[in-house]
Amino acid sequence: MYNTIFCIDDDPISLMISKKIITKTSFAKEILTASNGEEALKIYDELNKNQLLSAKPEFIFLDLNMPVMGGWKFLELFTQPEYAAFNNTKVIILSSTIDPQDLAKAKTYKIVADFLPKPITVGMLEYLTEKFR
Repeated sequence: MYNTIFCIDDDPISLMISKKIITKTSFAKEILTASNGEEALKIYDELNKNQLLSAKPEFIFLDLNMPVMGGWKFLELFTQPEYAAFNNTKVIILSSTIDPQDLAKAKTYKIVADFLPKPITVGMLEYLTEKFR
């Protein structure tokens, strides 16, 4: 079981499903959520400012297509030096698109650990548990 994970998605139904499955499988003790990249960065800014690095998420489940700030812009900013304290976080891109260009772009970010189709499933969490054991 992981301590904290972060789900960043603009779809409240996707967030609800993710939280239920993560809770049901005991994948993580705490689940943080944000509805876009800008909101997520504000949460990380608070963690950094308050030096709550022990509460840093071990995984980010990231949607790509969101209003305000999408997943690509979030990754671009999140990989900047001011967020270096969170560089060990594994980003799992969750997307309804399986565009080969998106897959190729994801590989340019060292922090992106996997690119999986939406929604989160029990099998997906089992796969991630095995992969990162």
